[in-house]
Amino acid sequence: MIQMAENANNHPPHTNAAFDIVAIAASAGGVSALIKVLSTLPAEFTAAIAIVQHLSPQHPSLMAEILSWHTAIRVKQAEEGDILTPGTAYMAAPDHHLLVNGDGTLSLSQSESVRFLRPSADLLFESVAAIYKNRAIALVLTGTGSDGTIGVKAIKKMGGTVIVQDIKTAEFSGMPSAVIQSGNADFILPLNEISSALMTLVMEECN
Repeated sequence: MIQMAENANNHPPHTNAAFDIVAIAASAGGVSALIKVLSTLPAEFTAAIAIVQHLSPQHPSLMAEILSWHTAIRVKQAEEGDILTPGTAYMAAPDHHLLVNGDGTLSLSQSESVRFLRPSADLLFESVAAIYKNRAIALVLTGTGSDGTIGVKAIKKMGGTVIVQDIKTAEFSGMPSAVIQSGNADFILPLNEISSALMTLVMEECN
């Protein structure tokens, strides 16, 4: 059973809501956290997933392949023009921002770094909020720094839902702690409860 965050100050959990996209942010410690979240999602998961994982820009990433070994959903490194598809997770390419467009496609950008980060979770979340509004979920996992904190404000402003990993289960508490302190978390959940929460929100509460 998913519990509302004690400090959530906005709407109650959605009822009869459908979510089109889950946007995920992770940094240090993110590989194992992402594996945990994705590993039990079914192939028929009814939302698309977009992931920003902070990686070294110096060399190609094997993240998509690694995650694919652990989940039934499709995982791929995002490419320019990819069409968001349910049951597919799109990884931001190293040293590229990942953005969602109004026509449901993805864009990659090497525009200026945001707070020294490219890809930036804030930019992903802001683009998702603008397009999907209350049909979007933002998830912030383990990581240092505060990337994602500005973006979740946009998600909340447009009626979306914010899930944050409980810092007691996060390898690095910076990113989730910053979001929790902002007051924009709807759910603060242990890592091992996040996947089931996503399935409940995305698949059991849609008509």
